[in-house]
Amino acid sequence: MKALLFVTLTVVILLLMIEPGMAQSAPPLPVMPNAPDAAPIDGGLGLLAAAGAGYAYRKLRKKA
Repeated sequence: MKALLFVTLTVVILLLMIEPGMAQSAPPLPVMPNAPDAAPIDGGLGLLAAAGAGYAYRKLRKKA
């Protein structure tokens, strides 16, 4: 019963938030004359994900 109430309230709140969220309009971003190159995030992000997976595995093995 509590789960049904929680799901219903969550759906109602999300539906009520759709209209104000769609009403917001942002001005276009200014264009820079010489746009800088994008910074690569692949190497550090992969190491961070591997460290997080290792930490989670360690925690799960210690708990069991």
